Amino acid sequence: MITVMLRAGRNKDFGNGSIPKIILAQAIPLTVSQLASLLYNIVDRIYIGHIPDVGTDALTGLGLTFPIITMISAFTLLAGQGGSPVFSMARGAGNDKKAKKVLDNSFIMLTVLALILTLVGMLFKKPIIYALGGSDITYPYSEAYLNIYLWGTVMLMLSTGLNFYIAAQGFPMQAMMTTLAGAAINTILDPVFIFALGMGIKGAAVATLISQAVSFVWVLGFLMSRKSIIRLDITRLQFSPRICLEIVSVGFTGFVMEFTNSVVQMVCNRQLKLYGGDIYVGIMTIVNSVRSIMALAINGITSGAQPVLGFNYGAGKYDRVRSSIRFSFIIATCYTAFAWLVIFLFPKFFISLFSDDAALNSIAVPYLHIYFMAYIFMALQYSGQSTFMALGKSGRSIFFSIFRKFILVVPLTLALPYFMDPPVTGIFWAEPVSNIIGGSASFAAMYFTLYRKLQPNKTLLK
Repeated sequence: MITVMLRAGRNKDFGNGSIPKIILAQAIPLTVSQLASLLYNIVDRIYIGHIPDVGTDALTGLGLTFPIITMISAFTLLAGQGGSPVFSMARGAGNDKKAKKVLDNSFIMLTVLALILTLVGMLFKKPIIYALGGSDITYPYSEAYLNIYLWGTVMLMLSTGLNFYIAAQGFPMQAMMTTLAGAAINTILDPVFIFALGMGIKGAAVATLISQAVSFVWVLGFLMSRKSIIRLDITRLQFSPRICLEIVSVGFTGFVMEFTNSVVQMVCNRQLKLYGGDIYVGIMTIVNSVRSIMALAINGITSGAQPVLGFNYGAGKYDRVRSSIRFSFIIATCYTAFAWLVIFLFPKFFISLFSDDAALNSIAVPYLHIYFMAYIFMALQYSGQSTFMALGKSGRSIFFSIFRKFILVVPLTLALPYFMDPPVTGIFWAEPVSNIIGGSASFAAMYFTLYRKLQPNKTLLK
C-alpha cells in the first residue's frame, strides 16, 4: 500500500488522481524528512541528558538555547516555507517563470537572514541566555553549544528552507533524503564526539555542524541538477522586491507561529526558574522534546497537503481542495488521539529517553500528562492554519497563531501559577487550555470563512 502511495507522489500534477494517495505520498516522506531534521536536536538532547554527573545541568543549559534555535527556525519559515505556496500556485497556473523567481528570491533572503542571525547570536548570546532564565550553573553549557552551533546557521537555513521547494515540485522522496543523510550522520557522530572524545555538549554541537553541512550540499546539489523541474542557478539569481514581499506576506504565518513559540519558551523558562528552579526548566526541555517528536506526523500530514491544496487552488479545482482539507483533518485527528493515548500509557518511557536522573524523572510524569491533556485539539489548530497558509490567506493564519500562543499561552503562563498549588503546575496547564480555545477557534474560522465558500462554480474566493 505504501509503495502505491509513493508512486502516486511521483506524478508531479497534483490536479489528477486520488487525493488520499497523493497527500500520503507527500506526507510519508515529509514526515520521515522532518524526523530526520528533528534528530539533529533530539539526538543531542538524548545523549546530553545522559552525560555522567552533569547530564541534568547540561540538558537544562541546552533547553535555554531553544528560544534562539526556534527564532532561527522562524526566519527560515519566513523566507523558505513562505515561498512554497506561492511557488506551487505559480506552477499550478503554468507560470514556471514566476516559480523560478520565487526560488531565486527565497535563496537570497535565506542567505542574508542567516548571516545577520549568526552575527547577532555571536555578539549577544550571553545577555540573551541570562534573560531567558540562565544561571551561573547552566550558562556555560548553553554558551559551549551555541559557540559552535551558530556557525552552521547559513547551512541550516538554506538546507531547511530550500527543501520545501523540492517537495513542492513533487519530489517528496528526495526531500526526505536531503535531511535523512545528515540526521544519520549526526546520530552516528554524537556518541563519538560526546563520549568517546570526551567533548561533552561541545561534541553534540560539532556533530550537528557536520550533519548540517551534509544536508546543505545535498539540497543545493539536487536543486541545481537537471532532476529539478525548476532549477536553482546561483550565478543568475533574479532579485525581485515584489516577489520577496509576496514570499514574506505568505511566510509571515509560519514566522509568527515560530516566533510566538520562541516567546512562549522565553516566558516559560523565566517562570519555571522563578517558581521551580533549574530542574523544572529541565523537565520542560523534556516535555518540549516529546512534543516535537509527537508533532512530526501531524506536521507531515499538513505539510504534505499544502502543495496539493495550493496546486489545485491555483488550477481552480475547488472540489479537490475541499477533499484535501477533509482528508488531512481526519488523519490529523486520528493521529493526535493516538499520540495522546501513547503518552498517557507510557510517560516514563518518553522521559527516560532524555534523562536517567531519578529525582527529575519522578517529578516529570504528572507534568507530561497535564501538558498533553488536550493534544487532540492541535489537529484543529494545524488544519485551520495550514489551510489558510496553503491558499495564501496568510493574515487569517497569522491571527490564529498569535491568538493561541501570544494572547492565550503567555498570559496563562503568567497568571495560572497564582491559582495553582504548587504554582509551577500552572505553567504546564497553560498549554491544554490554549489548545482547546485556540484550536476550536482556528478550525471554526477556516470552515465557515473558507471551506464552505470553495464551490466548483466559483471563480474567485473572497
